[in-house]
Amino acid sequence: MNKHFKILLVFIGLIGLFTSCENDGMKVVMLDNPIAPTLTTVPDLTLQRTAGNDTLTFNGTAVDPGFQASANYFLEACASGTDFADPVTLFSGVQADVMKVKVSDLNTALLKKFPADATTSVDLRLRANLVVDAGTGALGTTSKPLTYISDVKTVNVTPYGYPRLNLVNSGIDQKIESVLGDGVYSGFVKLNVNNPFTLSDPDTNTSYGDAGGALAVDGNPIAVPSDPGSGWYEMTADVNALTYKLDPYMIGLVGSATPNGWDAPDQKMDYDAKTGTWNITIDLVDGDIKFRLNDGWAWNLGGTPDNLVHNGDNIPVTAGNYTISLTITNATPVGSETGTYTIVKNN
Repeated sequence: MNKHFKILLVFIGLIGLFTSCENDGMKVVMLDNPIAPTLTTVPDLTLQRTAGNDTLTFNGTAVDPGFQASANYFLEACASGTDFADPVTLFSGVQADVMKVKVSDLNTALLKKFPADATTSVDLRLRANLVVDAGTGALGTTSKPLTYISDVKTVNVTPYGYPRLNLVNSGIDQKIESVLGDGVYSGFVKLNVNNPFTLSDPDTNTSYGDAGGALAVDGNPIAVPSDPGSGWYEMTADVNALTYKLDPYMIGLVGSATPNGWDAPDQKMDYDAKTGTWNITIDLVDGDIKFRLNDGWAWNLGGTPDNLVHNGDNIPVTAGNYTISLTITNATPVGSETGTYTIVKNN
């Protein structure tokens, strides 16, 4: 090999090295018109209580911004013709090709907006959120989301109603339900230590109460635990095994913007069974807020309105009166909780 040819090879190698370094530093470029996600197939949404443990699959395609990117996807439903003014989320996740939803979970979501045991015409869409760092073109976790929405599919849905146990003498009209119709009832209930209660099955006219910590037909009124006391609980009652549980489930606001700062007790939210949301109207000062469960940090949510995650970022607010609504999209296991929220300043 002659000297001139060796020099040429070295020169070509240096060009390749510099080109590689330049490419490593290049930023991704988004298409002028990113390709929106699609909702390609929808299962039969005439739901049956006996199939509550089955899984239904929705299929779609991912958003294409012109480069490989991750996104959060939301399968949303609304009454036909309402242009998603008041949608309900049926699925949320990071993939669009295969979206699996348990029948009982899907039924619970549909009942937030649509009547039980009746057929309703519903519009479906798949919404994708990309987060792009403003000014740099790079993906990030703290910058504003870009939203892309599929075409609408119109389908009929028929959710089923649930057998229920009514709480008698609890102070408010409330119930727990059996999503599978198998004699196991559960739900969020607001209890007062001054109002022991019983459970009544309106279909069989059977009354259930307490007998030494177990459930019993015509048992004594069920006492509310003095610790933690009055507030929201997740209640489960099994009329077959004759057992029941009361687990505190008190979602609250905490943070420097709240009356007690970062200290307990938190500002407790109320649950709306129809919408499946936790809500509060409250005066806040300049500062930060987060959501947490039972005044503790084991379960907490922070982040952005469309992407609340465990141990997420503090949520900044300015002083004023606010109405805040929280939707928990994943509650268990502890440490993997997710959700979304809305916040409206009233003054």
